[in-house]
Amino acid sequence: MPHRQILLVTLLTLAAVGVATLLLVMSPAMPGSPHVLWWLFLVLLPLVLAAAILLGWGWAAMASVAYGTIGLAIDLATVVSILGGREGSDLTIALSVVNGSANFALIVFGGRAFWTVLQGLRPRGSRPPNPPSPSPSSGA
Repeated sequence: MPHRQILLVTLLTLAAVGVATLLLVMSPAMPGSPHVLWWLFLVLLPLVLAAAILLGWGWAAMASVAYGTIGLAIDLATVVSILGGREGSDLTIALSVVNGSANFALIVFGGRAFWTVLQGLRPRGSRPPNPPSPSPSSGA
């Protein structure tokens, strides 16, 4: 799969930023259930996608594009919310910018990798046409 190294580094970066976000920014007073869901989305899912990329599964590139799109939307909403006057910190903005950049790279290179995988699934070249069948009147 093309762009494998870029996708792996980007997914591992997203997982590391996810850990940093959860440990440094998220409130420890948050209820347990949403906290577990954020760990699954921000850390476990990028690691699972990285493992699927390592295995060479073509669908993982498109799943990475979907994950990057959702992540970029969340990052943009976070930055707009902080800049709009709601409480937040410089650390939160920095993590969102790094995460958003990685998500954008994931969308671009995941899409290119998936497109290349799709191109490889096409049959190679065209087959020659069938020869004409002999007509009964020409053989008599």
